[in-house]
Amino acid sequence: MPTRLRVLVAVLCAAVLGALVPAATAHAEARTVQGGRLDWGIKTSFQRYVTGPVAKGGYALTGGAATVGGSGFRFHSASGTYDGDTGSFRAAFSGGVHFTGHRTDSGAYQLDLTLSSPTVSISGGSGTLYVDVTSKAKDTGAVTTSRQVPFASLSLGGIDMRGGGTSVVLNNLPATLTAQGATSFAGYYTAGTALDPVSLSADVQQTRSEAAKSPAAKRTEPKKPEKAAKSTALVDGAVDWGVRRTFREYVTGDIARGRWTLTSGALDGGALFRFPGGRGTFDDGDLTAAFRGAVRFTGEHGLDLRLSGVRVTVKDGKGTLHADVASPDHTGRKVPLVTFTAENLRARNGLATVTEAPAKLTAQGADAFGGMYPAGTAMDPVTLAVALTDTAALPALPDLGSAPTTTPTASPSPAAASPEPVAQATAPHDDGTSPALPLSLAAGSLLVLAGAAALLVRRRRAGKAAADTPQNH
Repeated sequence: MPTRLRVLVAVLCAAVLGALVPAATAHAEARTVQGGRLDWGIKTSFQRYVTGPVAKGGYALTGGAATVGGSGFRFHSASGTYDGDTGSFRAAFSGGVHFTGHRTDSGAYQLDLTLSSPTVSISGGSGTLYVDVTSKAKDTGAVTTSRQVPFASLSLGGIDMRGGGTSVVLNNLPATLTAQGATSFAGYYTAGTALDPVSLSADVQQTRSEAAKSPAAKRTEPKKPEKAAKSTALVDGAVDWGVRRTFREYVTGDIARGRWTLTSGALDGGALFRFPGGRGTFDDGDLTAAFRGAVRFTGEHGLDLRLSGVRVTVKDGKGTLHADVASPDHTGRKVPLVTFTAENLRARNGLATVTEAPAKLTAQGADAFGGMYPAGTAMDPVTLAVALTDTAALPALPDLGSAPTTTPTASPSPAAASPEPVAQATAPHDDGTSPALPLSLAAGSLLVLAGAAALLVRRRRAGKAAADTPQNH
């Protein structure tokens, strides 16, 4: 091969191989998924069967799972990875649901099924929902526990998962029970059965290289000196309370068709609301603390209840949660809503906590709820944490991620069952960068360019041979 042609081929190959390196690097540096929610009703007809007159059972939420809408369960704290170039996505969520029914004379349940820790994996245009399953066989009663069973196939409907934004939002993906899912479902349904659709919203963080280039990464913030906090003064604090699960279900269900809104710093933990910014005093087990935030429940049939100005007092091991109440029928300040047990409330390493203490509605609380529940009704448990030093960290709240641009719903509907689910994927390269050359495209380009160079070589050789060949005229 002449020197010039060798140089030409070398330059072309180097150019293409140079494009391959950034592409491989981009794939290797997948984005981290941190924070988000997954809404899934599993199968609404199964829920109705469990709680209906035949099974006469119910369900319990575990691991911070919550209810959402009329028949959905919300799982939280997404963690995983997302590759915007290929569209590959994997996110694991926390929480579970424990179904029981068909109680026997001995008190055991013939129907006993727990589904937890759902994980969504999407690659190559197909998706799978994995779950941890503990189930009791209908016939033998044998209990089986399996981790990350490929429970359902997810239909993406041609959604392009490639992109470069800060979130992934997928709504109402049709789900179909797999053969493995049918087996772990204790044989209640056969493979191919349609399950409730799956919706999810997950936050996507920057890659390390992107974060290093951001203005925030270039700024150095001096560490705040630790406050010399007095032994009785609160540095921080939070109270977590979900009011009452069935009340939340009533608000968002088919009767009230309502919602709740959080303001003034209150946070949504899925199964509970967090009222942060605790300020007050703590003295040898006794506590007086005020917290920020408000929650307002609204809906049809005159539902309008706002709780704000949350306060907690603990005296001699008895706790009381107060709030300012505003509704069409009742308005009051510092209303004692529920009482709870807070025995042995002591500070350890600068932190004093009460974890999921059972709570009962007071007479004043019953009035605040318009007589919907009588005094003494069990309400959601109260979790309390107050910090006395800067180094004491409050317990983490279930991470629901950023609010999705379109609120997911797990309630079955004709639209949800359609082959064209409403779904979103982030816009490709909305960070202003040029798209990296995909590996397959770069490899194809290499072959094309190498072929072109070879063709050029053959043509030049043919031309030289033709010139050397005697012409017969």
